[in-house]
Amino acid sequence: MHRAHLVVGGYPPGSTAGHDMDFARRILLERLAEVPDLTTTVASDFSGLDKWLPGTDFLLTYVAGPYPDEAQDATLRGWISEGGRWLGLHGTSGGRAARIEGTRQRQMVKLPHHDSLGCFFLNHPPIRRFEVNVEDASHPITAGLSTSFEVIDELYLVEILGDCNVLLTTELPKDPSPEGFGFSYDEDTSLQADGRTRVLGYTRALGSGEVAYIALGHCHSPTTNSQPMVDESVERDGASPPVFRGVWEHESYQQLLGNAIQWGLG
Repeated sequence: MHRAHLVVGGYPPGSTAGHDMDFARRILLERLAEVPDLTTTVASDFSGLDKWLPGTDFLLTYVAGPYPDEAQDATLRGWISEGGRWLGLHGTSGGRAARIEGTRQRQMVKLPHHDSLGCFFLNHPPIRRFEVNVEDASHPITAGLSTSFEVIDELYLVEILGDCNVLLTTELPKDPSPEGFGFSYDEDTSLQADGRTRVLGYTRALGSGEVAYIALGHCHSPTTNSQPMVDESVERDGASPPVFRGVWEHESYQQLLGNAIQWGLG
């Protein structure tokens, strides 16, 4: 018998934070339910990790705003170090954003949990069409994927913190976000040394355990849509679709999810 803990939610508590959390939660629970002899507990944030993680094999998170505070991060890091596996999806690389004085913009704040996860979210341009490249086809998480596949999604710009095994990348030499769009940042630390590559997925060892992160996964409904626009590669007039499922309806993403769940359960 295995046990998983699923965290799906926005901030403030009960908020969707611009994502269709009910849809994501339902799909992830359905995928977890496919695994024989697996029990799953569910939460909307990282509270109670000291209660839920003991005896748990696998932590899966899809959040937009919630993040582990220092005490929760210490619990999480200790659990991973003792053999636990954490898969963070999409907004897990975010967290707290600080208002920039004198402007309407905000900037993400780097916190201890980013070091545990292994990356830090800077920004994303409007939803766009882009190519995902599989860098390590030998890893269990990428098993069965083609060498590259096209998606429509939020293209996350994430700074990689420390050594990792890169699984997925894309090419984007410059952040194409319009002036004032999204979050502000001082330097584009997500751009790799070649001047064009962005990391979208990786694994990293932490003690006896392991962490994996996949940046893909935006979704929204008419009542949760906060996208002011999309790139013209998606809609020529830039209008944001009221319902957006993006990669969730893509065969390669469903393969990634299934693989990653099996990886998480060892």
